[in-house]
Amino acid sequence: MLEKFASVLLAGEQNGNRDRARDEEGVRTEIEDGGDRRSRLYIVGTAHVSPKSIEEVERTIDVVRPEAVAVELDYRRLMALRGERQEIPVVDVIKRGEAHVLLFQILLSYFQRKVGEEYGVKPGEEMLAAIRKAEEIGADILLIDRDITVTFKRFWKNLSLKEKLKIVYSLLKSLFEEEEIDVDEMLKEDVLELLVKEFRDIAPSAAKVLIDERDAYMAANLLEASKRYSSVVAVVGAGHRKGIEKYLSNPSSIPPVEELLDVREGRNYGKLVGYAVFAFIILTFLAVATTLNSALLIKAFVYWFLINGILSAIGAALAGGHPLSVLTAFLVAWLTSINPTIAAGWFSGLVEAWVRKPTSKDVEELASVTSLRDLFRNRIFRVLLVAALTNVGSMIGTILGIWYVYKITGIKIADVLKKAVMGVFRRIL
Repeated sequence: MLEKFASVLLAGEQNGNRDRARDEEGVRTEIEDGGDRRSRLYIVGTAHVSPKSIEEVERTIDVVRPEAVAVELDYRRLMALRGERQEIPVVDVIKRGEAHVLLFQILLSYFQRKVGEEYGVKPGEEMLAAIRKAEEIGADILLIDRDITVTFKRFWKNLSLKEKLKIVYSLLKSLFEEEEIDVDEMLKEDVLELLVKEFRDIAPSAAKVLIDERDAYMAANLLEASKRYSSVVAVVGAGHRKGIEKYLSNPSSIPPVEELLDVREGRNYGKLVGYAVFAFIILTFLAVATTLNSALLIKAFVYWFLINGILSAIGAALAGGHPLSVLTAFLVAWLTSINPTIAAGWFSGLVEAWVRKPTSKDVEELASVTSLRDLFRNRIFRVLLVAALTNVGSMIGTILGIWYVYKITGIKIADVLKKAVMGVFRRIL
């Protein structure tokens, strides 16, 4: 399923061929600038791995001869499509706790390239064709999509825990399942509507960020472009076209651009849970300590250390981590599990980066791998995977550790809390 989404969702393809058959120059929209002047906008919906889309883009620009050509790209993606080297600050990504976000982005790009390889077309080639045509006729080139880093940060931040688990499950399933994908068939409106509906059912928050927000952002940029140009051809994923038209027909419904670019931390419920776990563990060990049963205290600590350490180490090992990274995961997990400000994956990932020493060559290879074997051999991908799976193991270890420590100690946290509260009241009164 994720493989299908990768071929249509990163661009948001949703509908297309029916409207194209009606108007070979794309969907034409006239936008008023508040006065007598009207700007003509032609929206061409494409599939990023379809040769037919390239032909349609070139034909539309040739026929319309617009003053500007707008493409569904941001600067980073344009550089990547042109094959220009981009550094990936792996260490900084791990320190910021964003390894999972970059890892997901890399995997979706991999699936999209895989589909493109089957069709003999580089994903995004129609965007490059639009840019070449614009240069040929002397039209201005406009990059109207939101920065991909902002999109994926907002994407992960807005997901609920349940949605994250569903997406990770779909991702893992897609890694080991082969799906027959017919891009032309998926461009039919009913099929694409079904796919997008399926995605919204799995992760409505993700669909909102990856599709709806980008529709609004691109519509806002096209409205700005209409104030400067009398004619614009916009080349976007077919699924974005319907949403963009909806916003263009009702500009007041477009959220403020500042909101669409905001990646500030809101309420971090994960950290709140982390602090709750921290409080629970400290209370448990304090409760054991107050019994003056040192043997039980040592036993509880040993089990906490081993359960967290072993499961974190297993996560690092499953990612193909270096023995030093696996050892690091084992040694630090007991502490990071009770400290919501740090994560075991940060340490194992940094050790993995120190051992593997990713280079700019790995960045170049990462942008072109089309097989799982090559993907797992890539040092940047390996470092990110080690960090991510270590954290998964640590999370599972924390849950099992809490349960087992509670079981062997027989401590009743409710009674401990009641006793602590009563003690505070006695001192006050």
